[in-house]
Amino acid sequence: MTGAASSRRAAQAVDALRHGWPLRVYGADGEMLLLAAETGFDAGGTQASRLLISAARAATLKLINQKDAAVPDAPALIRAAEPFSLAAARELADPSRDLANPLSGPFRAEPLDMPETARAAMTLARIAGILPAFLVAPDPIGEAVTVSADDVAAFEDPARLTIQARAHLPTHAAEQAEIIAFRAPDDLREHVALVIGKQNADRVPLVRLHSECLTGDVLGSLKCDCGPQLDAALAAMAEEAANGGWGVLLYLRQEGRGIGLINKLRAYRLQDQGFDTVDANNRLGLPTDARDFPVAARMLQLLGVREIRLLTNNPMKVEALSAIGIAVAERVPHALPANPHNARYLDTKRDRTGHLL
Repeated sequence: MTGAASSRRAAQAVDALRHGWPLRVYGADGEMLLLAAETGFDAGGTQASRLLISAARAATLKLINQKDAAVPDAPALIRAAEPFSLAAARELADPSRDLANPLSGPFRAEPLDMPETARAAMTLARIAGILPAFLVAPDPIGEAVTVSADDVAAFEDPARLTIQARAHLPTHAAEQAEIIAFRAPDDLREHVALVIGKQNADRVPLVRLHSECLTGDVLGSLKCDCGPQLDAALAAMAEEAANGGWGVLLYLRQEGRGIGLINKLRAYRLQDQGFDTVDANNRLGLPTDARDFPVAARMLQLLGVREIRLLTNNPMKVEALSAIGIAVAERVPHALPANPHNARYLDTKRDRTGHLL
């Protein structure tokens, strides 16, 4: 029950962040009382002398150097000449609005003596899909939700994922298809697998890990290649099934490579200002790629799949799955033609994240 209780506390903390309630986060190195800059509820003149932000944001503010910001989502602590109001913290937290809200200082960096606790807070912000910035020890403040670094780790444990439902689902790509839904206790995200063709232990399946992309999969965005990749993957699996094989599409609820829809749109705004997709994510204080590949491995294991042919251009997926017990017998290329809107995005994937394009 310890793991279940920990996961539940983390889920309550994520909910608190989305509602703008304060958190009391603790780890082996101490305790921090925090209020999210983006969503925080103003109890009436709420302010704080210090702000917890990302290393990437601190680098933008010229408070640390780029070398120290090599991990862009690492935490940093800053202070201003005057206490931060919640409104000022919100403006400071969002780099996509820097052109509309010129930065005002001076600011200075302070030593961070509770890195484990601060990292847990930044992870919770990413899970909640909000900007990684917090007022530290704000005043006034209401009753805080308490959560530990260990609670956050328990929430992210893929072993808690289980199959919840399955059903026959004829699709445009193939009429013989089954959809399987997965969910973990305390986590509202529901991942799905689409098995195309008849599962056959004698044939290694063609597998695609596809992270949710509302703009590309549903709205037909030309800024990425997600929609065409999804369609092409389903077509390739249908062809496998027609030739006696089978395929598995894992549709992972990890919008924006794990940073969430709203942060992805903020990254789009930064791209419109000239930043590439990697720099845009990092400028927001978020990882280049925050996807949870152990979740995908867990889904495959629950389906009884131990060996796959992986449809991907990303060697990192091959390495990640191999490291957690899924044998990748073959990497099957999945490149599609560029268009004028996503050519730079694809070049960035090739040149900066190692995609084989």
